[in-house]
Amino acid sequence: MKSFTLLYHDHAVSEIANGQSCVPGDADFLWEHFEQGESAELSSAIQYEDIPEVVMLALVATETRPRCDQIGDGALINLRGPAVATDADGDNLVSIRAWVHNNRVISVSRRGLAATSQVEAAMRSGDVSDSGDLVAAFARAISSSMDPQVVGLGDEVDGCESELDAGNVYQLRRRIATIRSEAIAFRRFIAPNRDALLVLVGLKVSWLADDDRLHIREAADLFARMAEELEAIRERAALLHEQLTDLRSELVDQRSLMIAVVAFIFLPLTFVTGLLGMNVTGIPFAQERWAFWGVVSFCTVLGLVVLGWFGMRHWLRR
Repeated sequence: MKSFTLLYHDHAVSEIANGQSCVPGDADFLWEHFEQGESAELSSAIQYEDIPEVVMLALVATETRPRCDQIGDGALINLRGPAVATDADGDNLVSIRAWVHNNRVISVSRRGLAATSQVEAAMRSGDVSDSGDLVAAFARAISSSMDPQVVGLGDEVDGCESELDAGNVYQLRRRIATIRSEAIAFRRFIAPNRDALLVLVGLKVSWLADDDRLHIREAADLFARMAEELEAIRERAALLHEQLTDLRSELVDQRSLMIAVVAFIFLPLTFVTGLLGMNVTGIPFAQERWAFWGVVSFCTVLGLVVLGWFGMRHWLRR
């Protein structure tokens, strides 16, 4: 299990070694982060008497969804953001759970969260100096890291539309299905992220300043825009899938029509050649020298007549 503890005191940030205790009241701000641990390890590492039991269970829970609940003057916050690396199941989103109370934050993530390193760097540089700053930094980092991925999905849909307009229907079905599944997976957590941040903005807590609320609201607005974009991507992908299905059906119908036309042209020709090819006596003109070319000419004229009839019926048009 990875962990670190950062202490902000007297405008300086220092890291506390594992196993070394620190009293929150002795620091201006204390951030303890635990990562990539099992439930038993996390439970043994986070043993503090001032943490409510419901908060402890939420921090070490296996499955979570974005939420924000006020407990006294503290807040239990769960958010979802891009992971450092995709796991074996293909999930590239990981949760960050945080218990924020006064000048102390305890955060837990089951896998590496990409935003954690950004927030850690911001705190070491002095841009994060209290609990409100830390929460706002996480909100900004997660929203800004997810926005390019959502924009990328939109660009992929644009590419699929261009290829479909150009008539390149092969391999598009799989790409469109992948885009739809990714959009659904993103929207599953982006909309709750927005709702959790909106609840966070409205909390009546002492550690959340007005500028922190402003940054969190901006992150919530970005999540709202991403949710709308994902909804549009999903609808566009569904429309593309329908157009692709119609186009493929049209291609199959056209090819089936051509096969039927060819078969219908050769049907009377097959009858004539089969009739004249019987090995019996009495076949007309069997001894004439021009008989073979006469039959060929008759079959050619018959084929052209049938083809012309199809043309007059407009069955050969696309």
